[in-house]
Amino acid sequence: MPSIPPIPNLLAFEAVARRRSFAVAAAELHLTASAISHQVARLETHLGVRLFERSAHGVRLSAAGEHYLMRVGGALSAIASATEDMRQGVGNSLYVHSAPSIASLWLMPRLRGFARACPEIALNLSAAHTPSDFALGQADVDIRYGVPNWGDLVVEPLFEERIVPLASPAFIKEHRLKTPAQLAGVPLIQSNVSVVQWPDWFARFTNLRAPDRFPVRFDRAQMTLDAATQGLGVALESTTVGGLHLAEGKLRPVFSLDKVILVKAHFAVYPARHAKRPAVEAFLSWLHGEAAKAARGRSA
Repeated sequence: MPSIPPIPNLLAFEAVARRRSFAVAAAELHLTASAISHQVARLETHLGVRLFERSAHGVRLSAAGEHYLMRVGGALSAIASATEDMRQGVGNSLYVHSAPSIASLWLMPRLRGFARACPEIALNLSAAHTPSDFALGQADVDIRYGVPNWGDLVVEPLFEERIVPLASPAFIKEHRLKTPAQLAGVPLIQSNVSVVQWPDWFARFTNLRAPDRFPVRFDRAQMTLDAATQGLGVALESTTVGGLHLAEGKLRPVFSLDKVILVKAHFAVYPARHAKRPAVEAFLSWLHGEAAKAARGRSA
């Protein structure tokens, strides 16, 4: 096995990195600030890099420290979760990581059904734009968003999504939106992470060029959808992810549903070795069942 630094060194590093203070980290770990400093120094010597930049104004992570925390922090969290499960006698845990917006807008409203169907499984759900690192044991299944290019992992598409201009009914009425070309004259909301961008939509449905500037930009679909409900402009988003906004009447498609771009952008991803874990099998079966229900409801 490759060389692993002493666990106390790693815990000291993670606490200082999270707290941005040797003194606060020391209090959290019930040690002196001097002891914490020595633990971090030993780790830096072991790695041969400086993990923190120290100054009169405090402490901050170096570039190497940022990278190391990203990898080590997840591993320590996995160890802590596994330990807590063991202490609590939980023998059938499932760790699911997800892209943030699909987790909050699509997955969360359905989790009660999973809890009812599989009461014996203790579900742990985390969400972030950064994919989970399966090598570090951070997750059993990852629900990822984007163009699938994930090496040797098993990649299963969840559903086909309709990407369409969405706006509040009041915004549509105020601007009397009837034709795609009119979008060139109203505020458009930019989603920085979407696989479909405004230039793609303009090229498909108009002979105009999409605006170069946008009044507001967001890195999460939920914020883009919420901005549209508040009348900040037109969002180019998925009717699947925005299903609750549409069902509640907060948003509606600006045009008929022939002005859509179809994509498969959400995927269940996992290593092949996880496939036979009972909790993983149960979750994937339930997840694909919910995706199929959503597709049937959309086409109904």
